[in-house]
Amino acid sequence: MPFAKIRDLDIHYEQAGEGPDMLVISGTGGDLRRHPNATDSPLTKRFRVTSYDQRGLGQTTKPEDGYTMANYAEDAAALMDHLGLAPCPVLGISFGGMVAQNLAARYPQKISRLALYCTSPGGAGGASYPLHELPEVDQETAFRRMMKLSDSRVTDDWFDTDAADVLRKRADKSEFAGEEGFLRGARGQIQARAGHDCWEALAGLPMPVHLAGGLHDQIALPETMRRMAERIAEAELKLYDGGHLFFIGDPQPYRDLIEFLER
Repeated sequence: MPFAKIRDLDIHYEQAGEGPDMLVISGTGGDLRRHPNATDSPLTKRFRVTSYDQRGLGQTTKPEDGYTMANYAEDAAALMDHLGLAPCPVLGISFGGMVAQNLAARYPQKISRLALYCTSPGGAGGASYPLHELPEVDQETAFRRMMKLSDSRVTDDWFDTDAADVLRKRADKSEFAGEEGFLRGARGQIQARAGHDCWEALAGLPMPVHLAGGLHDQIALPETMRRMAERIAEAELKLYDGGHLFFIGDPQPYRDLIEFLER
């Protein structure tokens, strides 16, 4: 269980696979104790994938404050330096895509190629769904709400399927809810997300960028991702017949991503 001492944080990270280095930054509530995660993905067949619990989440330190997009980006940059990863490809998923945008804007030299999954630029380019405005509810209600936001095709009958049970288990963090700072870290991430705005910075990104999303996603809207693709000088966009989690269960997004990363 490796940790990296980054300023005031002990960052828990994991690595899997062999090959060139690649950093994956996970989404809202990301916790490496929950699977599947980046270290289980097909990417490990071609890359040594590094993923980590962001500040306030999983087994990483849950500080009293400091939950800002700038700090999330600085954490990622410092971890890359600590592990000797840079320059390397970076994949940011959902909230992790917001962190990756901030990282790329501040430290473009650390990123050889950038991939952004189901995310938004904020500002004039459009924001992802305002999760910070949602009231806190019980676990099952929250799961149902998020799944319907994640995919416009989800119906009430879907929640009785095996597919729903797999995602329900992945989303269940009740066994960790008693950990010191658990709620503080989760809420801090959601509030930081509300202040994300990289719209102006996107126009100046120098590296090739791969954008991917789901056509039925109501969190990171396809129209928003199209605007991002138009904004970035060297960008490509692929939209799949899925929701926010379009890459789970569909091998094609990973095939397309690997093809982009190996050009």
